[in-house]
Amino acid sequence: QVQLVESGGGLAQPGGSLSLSCATSGFAFSPGAMAWYRQTPGQEHEWVASISRDGGRTNYDRAIKGRFTISTDNAKDTLYLQMNNLQPEDTAKYYCNALTRVLSTRPVFASWGQGTQVTVSS
Repeated sequence: QVQLVESGGGLAQPGGSLSLSCATSGFAFSPGAMAWYRQTPGQEHEWVASISRDGGRTNYDRAIKGRFTISTDNAKDTLYLQMNNLQPEDTAKYYCNALTRVLSTRPVFASWGQGTQVTVSS
């Protein structure tokens, strides 16, 4: 059974930083890439960033490029998102999911983890 467990969210001031983690397990296959998404109430999951399985290639949404960094530790089956210079518009619940390839934004798994809430406010 696939498990995606996100953690690391919290409250940050504008300009602050947070680091998210996503522990994965139960994959029956090795996905081509992993990705972070975010969701605000009443909206669909929005793709944020993705990274190839070997960590060699990344892809970022324009809104967060230069501020967020995605990385992976395959030995720990864990995906990370370092978020710097956070802005109020980054407030959302953040989720991870798998992709078939790094340039895709379509999640592989229909079900999502519990997500981790990020709130940016002064």
